Amino acid sequence: MKLGYARVSTVGQDLETQQEKLLSVGVVSDNLFIEKKTGTTTRNRKALQELIKHSREGDIVYITKIDRLARSIIDLNNVMGEFLQKGVTVVFIDNNMTFGADVESNPMQKLLFNVLGAFAEFERDMIVNRTTEGKIRAKQAGKKLGRKGQPEEQIKKAIQLMDNRDTNKLSVSDIVKMTGVPKATIYKKISSKID
Repeated sequence: MKLGYARVSTVGQDLETQQEKLLSVGVVSDNLFIEKKTGTTTRNRKALQELIKHSREGDIVYITKIDRLARSIIDLNNVMGEFLQKGVTVVFIDNNMTFGADVESNPMQKLLFNVLGAFAEFERDMIVNRTTEGKIRAKQAGKKLGRKGQPEEQIKKAIQLMDNRDTNKLSVSDIVKMTGVPKATIYKKISSKID
């Protein structure tokens, strides 16, 4: 079965061109999966998830361009992996690329797919490096990393309320709501007091 996927990032963008191309390769309108979502991640893209779920072994999924499926090479690799694992062939019309379900038996496809995988790993490593460098610069600039802690007076108030639960009849949830101090912080402070 021929299936098609079209996506635009904003309401102002036009889906018609993508739809026309998908229909011209033989995808019937009932088999079009269309959505208006940003392409920065494949999470929360319902039409794409439906397409993956709906596709079966032997199906061919047509997409106009690679960036309509995913902007991140990691997401692209993950989605392609899901399709190929199910035995689904993916065709990128404008990019003139076909990834068949028989990727293992086709040396050129295997090479292209492995190149995508290598780029995915490279991109992930670059992100990790940039994040690490950013943390080092922030520390050198004297910035504190991590979540901002609770004010000490609120923590003391929460512990006092916990210590007097026999008389004040407050639950732990009540104390959390009243003071804004997370339950984990309260218990951590109480256990360190006991130690």
